[in-house]
Amino acid sequence: MATEVTVPVLGESISEATIGEWLKKPGEAVKADEPIVSLETDKVAIEVPSPVAGVMGEQIAKPGDTVNVGALIALIETGGAAAAPAAAPAAKAEAAATVPAQSAPVAAPAPAAPAPVASGDQVMTLSPSVRRLVLEYGLDPSSIKGSGRDGRLTKEDVLAAAKNQPAAAPAPAALPTTEDSVPSAERKEERVRMTRLRQTIAKRLKEAQDTAAILTTFNDVDMTEVMAARAKYKDLFEKKHGVRLGFMGFFVKAAVMALKDIPSVNASIEGDEIIYRDYADISVAVSAPNGLVVPVIRDAQKLSVAGIEKTIGDFGKRAKDGTLKMEEMKGGTFTISNGGVFGSLMSTPIINPPQSAVLGLHRIDERPVVRDGQIVIRPMMYLALSYDHRLIDGREAVTFLVALKNAIEDPTRLLIDL
Repeated sequence: MATEVTVPVLGESISEATIGEWLKKPGEAVKADEPIVSLETDKVAIEVPSPVAGVMGEQIAKPGDTVNVGALIALIETGGAAAAPAAAPAAKAEAAATVPAQSAPVAAPAPAAPAPVASGDQVMTLSPSVRRLVLEYGLDPSSIKGSGRDGRLTKEDVLAAAKNQPAAAPAPAALPTTEDSVPSAERKEERVRMTRLRQTIAKRLKEAQDTAAILTTFNDVDMTEVMAARAKYKDLFEKKHGVRLGFMGFFVKAAVMALKDIPSVNASIEGDEIIYRDYADISVAVSAPNGLVVPVIRDAQKLSVAGIEKTIGDFGKRAKDGTLKMEEMKGGTFTISNGGVFGSLMSTPIINPPQSAVLGLHRIDERPVVRDGQIVIRPMMYLALSYDHRLIDGREAVTFLVALKNAIEDPTRLLIDL
């Protein structure tokens, strides 16, 4: 008996997915609720579990196929028929292996006929080996007397003629070559179909460039005070809250305060109207195996630094496991992308439509700065705010970054909402 495996409900407004890869081969045993196939949607990759225990049967959909919700994609064999899928391929292979032995012997290919070579008004027939020597030594075959049957040239005739010919004029010097100008014989190319997630990322980023008037403004921030606070309290923080104290908690909290002061950065354009919000749903870019995903911290204005860190930590873990839900990546009013974890010094992040701004964080470098007339070394980070200039003026963008900078350089502001 076979049990059908269908595409599960993927979330609101998601009607189709792409087969990523089959995690089980036909004939392999599967357990109930064991993942058997990964599906890629516009937002995330998910794994579909087996509804029953049995043996992997026919896989109706292939990797790369687009399938609708509810579509039949595979069969799980249970009971006595479980061994059938494994036996069938083996029987086919055995039958295929016996066919050549029963068929008539295949005749050996005939040796290649000697290649004709034109020389003046005559056409001479040369064997492949003789032809190769003639071309190698640059000889005129009509000027060589053949000693073979019917006056044909032999290898010995060509070698003797080459030995007796006068020394050729030196060839012009070849242009110098380098390893870069001569393609290597080991160069390879691989053509891989874009995943559905990567296609969606590409489409949305290009859409942002085509529709929004994107501009980026920069500032830098002294991380001394935040780093000192983190070093002082990180052990107590982790002991009490069960999560590490990172920098994102400070930046999300500072961004929420700045968004309250500059509401246009948290707004969006819809048609000929501007939508302003009294809440902040912060999208946080998180690295996943198939690319960046952007889950949303809902009502970040209500969360403490500890609450923010717990939420981000949970997102990061589930992004790696592929268990983020669709609804967790929808919406969002403002995005923070931390390229610094990968070593980025500076970037111009692209807006995540329909949002109007995105904040880019970067790596922390010790740099010389002037404080009270003295040159000192400080841990500095570049901040980048890309924004839709149709909605946000340059003055507002700069004011937002300055407010964020002030809160990070003096974390006490985060406590007294200043």
